[in-house]
Amino acid sequence: MCGIAGLAFADPRHVEDIVLRRIAGAIRHRGPDGYGVFTDGRVSLVHTRLAIIDLAGGAQPLGNEDGLVQVVFNGEIYNYRELRAELVALGHRFATHSDTEVLVHGYEAWGLDLLRRLIGQFAFALYDRRDGSLLLARDRFGVRPLFHARVPGGVVFGSEVKALFASGLVQPAPDPRGLDEVYTFWAALPPRTPFRGVESLEPGCWARYRRGQWQTGRYYAIDYPAAPVEPADAVEQLDHLLRSAVDLRMRADVPVGSYLSGGLDSTITCTLAAELSPHRLRTFSVTFEDPRFDESPFQREVAASVGSEHAVETIGPGAIAESFPDVIRFTETPLVRTAPVPLFLLARLTRERGITVALSGEGADEVFLGYDLFKEVKIRRFCQRRPDSQARPKLFQRLYPYLGDNERAGEFWSRFFLDAGVPGDPLESHLPRFRLTSAIKDFYSADMRGAVSGSDPLEELRGRLPDAFRRWTPVHRAAYLELVTLLSPYLLSSQGDRVGLAHAVEGRHPFLDHRLFELAARLPESSKLRGLREKDILRRWSRGVIPDIVTRRPKQPYRAPDIPSFVGTGAPEYVREHLAEDRVRAAGFFDTRAVAGLMRRADAGKAVGFRENQAFVGILSAQLWHEHFFRNFDVKPVREPPDVWIDTRRHADPVDSRSLNTTTTPLAL
Repeated sequence: MCGIAGLAFADPRHVEDIVLRRIAGAIRHRGPDGYGVFTDGRVSLVHTRLAIIDLAGGAQPLGNEDGLVQVVFNGEIYNYRELRAELVALGHRFATHSDTEVLVHGYEAWGLDLLRRLIGQFAFALYDRRDGSLLLARDRFGVRPLFHARVPGGVVFGSEVKALFASGLVQPAPDPRGLDEVYTFWAALPPRTPFRGVESLEPGCWARYRRGQWQTGRYYAIDYPAAPVEPADAVEQLDHLLRSAVDLRMRADVPVGSYLSGGLDSTITCTLAAELSPHRLRTFSVTFEDPRFDESPFQREVAASVGSEHAVETIGPGAIAESFPDVIRFTETPLVRTAPVPLFLLARLTRERGITVALSGEGADEVFLGYDLFKEVKIRRFCQRRPDSQARPKLFQRLYPYLGDNERAGEFWSRFFLDAGVPGDPLESHLPRFRLTSAIKDFYSADMRGAVSGSDPLEELRGRLPDAFRRWTPVHRAAYLELVTLLSPYLLSSQGDRVGLAHAVEGRHPFLDHRLFELAARLPESSKLRGLREKDILRRWSRGVIPDIVTRRPKQPYRAPDIPSFVGTGAPEYVREHLAEDRVRAAGFFDTRAVAGLMRRADAGKAVGFRENQAFVGILSAQLWHEHFFRNFDVKPVREPPDVWIDTRRHADPVDSRSLNTTTTPLAL
């Protein structure tokens, strides 16, 4: 796993070495094992390397045989050995054993059709010097990020927005509409970001820049061609693809560990990984001193079952608040929950224990309908068939018993789910969540309200839904919305790539193998959600494979403490500093009196509901985000040995490969 960045211009221009070093410095945490640059005046490519495959020979930027195709790549191509064999048979000559090299030769052989052949998680930039084009591409589900900004005469891109700012060509500025999406969906939806003028390449898409022209396209579209009945061999197909997905993700020249939550998905992943690993599997878990969030008994049971060497990061009082500013710096966005922080600390532990690659069960809930949200859809439709029934809405209390601890509260939450939208609204499944999050907007300042007036994130989302959306079942529509509004922009980013790569730890997600997703999408809805039993086919497959304690346990959503992390004895000073009237007014996002009122309620222990917890975290994180990116943004360049030479050719014409040069050096951090 790595960091990539670069610049491309319509006409050749000189790029100072210090600019390229500064860009690398912005993303050096993603790849501390090496630093490489290619530049010819028209295109500059920057790479910081986390060495995982072909440790000695996989340095980047990497070119083809004559050096006329150059690539920088972040991610993994899991089927690179099979693709390499095909390309060798076609006459291509490989100089390394890395997965990166299949990109340059595959592009020569198949052009854009290469993207459909890849099994992996990736974001890459490929420069074809023969026609002067720069190709950007991102994996199907958006595991790896890729940002870009149009600038006068060119384009700047990078794995993180910091790299764009470090170029000096993109000035940090907030985008109110992007922020408004954060406070609707938990994250801005690609292509929008919270930064003005900066876009995120959408998952499953590519973009090409050539001599001032910008072109985009989609190579992968999510679909649910569900069959009416489950095939007789569905479990056998699932078994084959699960084992293949884990097996491919064990490919590395370093040991591969696994995250272990103690739930069904991570237990399946750890069990298969332990079978396939040539080493004793290393597993890593987050536990909480607060028993409301703790899952440690299940984690210990699974670790013992698979025989792993297990390590634990225990989250106690103060841990979340202490690391929260760093998490905002790495995630590059305001947050509405503190959940990324324990995973940030888990990645730090993983790196400290010598593991740089970790499997996770991420994606299984979206693919196999594991979330309670999907059950909500079924209950809501059940209630809509008998709108006068007093008994049917009580099913919501069975689904969320902690919400209805008295009759009045139970009635409130039942109406909360039923009254969130009119039947037939394509966003009906998610409107309760979207509207709960949107309560943060009650704290907007007058300027912020004016900046977003006339825009409607929900209406924009409705307008972007694919043509096939209305043909899918209501639950599959909800699954699609979960993939595009939460999984990619939030879970795989703020709780995935960003917190892992902050410590140079690569996460791998077997359940997001597109072959596995496509199998699940072809299955009838009932194969995955049978009545109110989630992930049914996974549970059937799991019998006799994983410990019974896991298959029998009720689902426990991953959560972390919110407001209690930031108030009371031992609360860090920065909380009050950033929520003070002058700081809130300077940022301009929120009303100072409303924020002061929320702070008083938090201090008094009265801010205990979902709305106020989300608002507190959303406001504090926005203040920290403003402080880091708009008041005090600074990126130091990578420091190198003085004798390292960077190719700074002043032209973009093809050159003889013998005179082509790139640099790859250890990072001196």
